[in-house]
Amino acid sequence: MTSSILVTGGTGTLGRLVTPLLRDTDHKVRVLSRHGRDAKDGVEYVTADLLKGEGIESAVDGAETVLHLAGAAKGDDEATRNLVRAASRVGVRHLVHISVIGADLMPLGYFRSKLGAERAVEDSGLPWTTLRAAQFHDLVLTVTRSMARLPVIPAPGGVRMQPVDARDVADRLVELTLGEPAGRVADLAGPEVYALAELSRGYLRARGNGRPTRRPALPFRVPGKVGRAYRAEDNLTLDGADLGTRTWEDFLAERVGGR
Repeated sequence: MTSSILVTGGTGTLGRLVTPLLRDTDHKVRVLSRHGRDAKDGVEYVTADLLKGEGIESAVDGAETVLHLAGAAKGDDEATRNLVRAASRVGVRHLVHISVIGADLMPLGYFRSKLGAERAVEDSGLPWTTLRAAQFHDLVLTVTRSMARLPVIPAPGGVRMQPVDARDVADRLVELTLGEPAGRVADLAGPEVYALAELSRGYLRARGNGRPTRRPALPFRVPGKVGRAYRAEDNLTLDGADLGTRTWEDFLAERVGGR
């Protein structure tokens, strides 16, 4: 008998990668979305709103495993609390959750919301697995494209990142979803650490087909608690993390090179 997996956020950057991988296993796959749509390619879609708490219980009913990928700039903690309440009532056997490295350390609203979501999962009484990942290449690309419009390259001192490819995260999440509940597992980061200015220069080189950029850098110091957290590398896991295989340069060659 095949079991059913519910994926929240299944239409997002990560969900679009995870869903077909799960579909190719011997499991029924259902995607929770705020906007209704017809079943496609063997995937069922159900309508619910996690933040408003609408339609969740019927969406999770019958699912043995829930893979919680849905996220937003605000409200992840409340949305996750709504999800775990519904999942508890219908007897979900495994709740898998994606979070972010530094959720308990970085003094930013997004990270605090992610930490609240983690705690909601841990306190749910359900068997659970949580994976913290670094920022995706896709997000870093959005940031570097925006900075590329400036006449200089911003170079905040002490700000380093270890971006990870969403495909590496998707592969790991499928493995965790099909496995047994494992609690908090090793963080997942990219294979290389970069200063933010290095990421920008990499993007400009890829956009220029490998030609070095002559754009000057503008060093500055990030103030306050946020700056101290970045300089302390609270946003990184340099020891003990699992590492993805695809570098920032690999990603840029596919997405930007020659354009």
